[in-house]
Amino acid sequence: MQTHRARHTRRGAPRGRRSGPGPVLRAVERLERSTAPDALIGGVRKAVQALPLGGVRDVLHGVPLGHPAHPLLVQVPIGAWLSAAVLDLVPGEARGARTLIGVGLASAGPAALSGWTDWAELPPEQARVGLVHALSNTGAVTLYAASLAHRVRGRSGRGKLLALAGLACVSVGGALGGHLAYRQAAGANHAEAVPHLVGPGWHRLGPVAAFPAGRAVRASVDGVDVLAVREAGGAVHVLADRCAHMGGPLSEGDVSDGCVRCPWHGSVFRLADGWNVRGPATAPQPSFETRLVDGFVEARLRQEA
Repeated sequence: MQTHRARHTRRGAPRGRRSGPGPVLRAVERLERSTAPDALIGGVRKAVQALPLGGVRDVLHGVPLGHPAHPLLVQVPIGAWLSAAVLDLVPGEARGARTLIGVGLASAGPAALSGWTDWAELPPEQARVGLVHALSNTGAVTLYAASLAHRVRGRSGRGKLLALAGLACVSVGGALGGHLAYRQAAGANHAEAVPHLVGPGWHRLGPVAAFPAGRAVRASVDGVDVLAVREAGGAVHVLADRCAHMGGPLSEGDVSDGCVRCPWHGSVFRLADGWNVRGPATAPQPSFETRLVDGFVEARLRQEA
């Protein structure tokens, strides 16, 4: 009986050799910490931000969708190229494979442009991983373009090998994209937790005198930092302080025309209801109703109303 229990304990206990990150994750973490590409990142970032995109920039960010557009757009080239790889294994499907590779190449442009637009607003650790992610996908596009060229000239064997190499590149890029999204939270709503942290009902922020008219003031609602702005007429607007885009402090941003501009990446939110007027933020800011009680400002989450 003791032997059986000992064996059961050994099977259920965590193994020390598996307690740390594997070699792939260690390599990506080294990439996050490396400052070697920072000079290149700075130059490319300025070039992307200088593109005269106008209102198209918010579309590329995904503001109309309410979440980043890049993950949606990349499904087309990846799906087309993976399907082409399957057709390459089926006799007599050379024309279909060529067509799918062409579809992937045509759709890679919008996907890349949306990705670069998002990348230009990322902090250093994410930008480093994102740069390699983009270079890997650029390599895939180059290989697939060469594959298509060889196929058109009747060199199907070379075309298939180049496509296989392209699929390997886009797979590496996809893995790094997953690291960006799920490990580093690029594109995630950084204010999503607020409704789960603030308890129901009204919460006291402080006396009215603590909120000078027209000034952004950081306060706290049930332990959550908020931005409070009192208008000259007496109305008080309260939003979650940490920007939905990357957690920037809105209380340190500029307030004008009924909006607040994030000091980190320039997202603009409407004070009245937290709506994201301009990106790169794709999600609105959690907003609070307010009232005055005995000279004190009180607030509650707007969704409770």
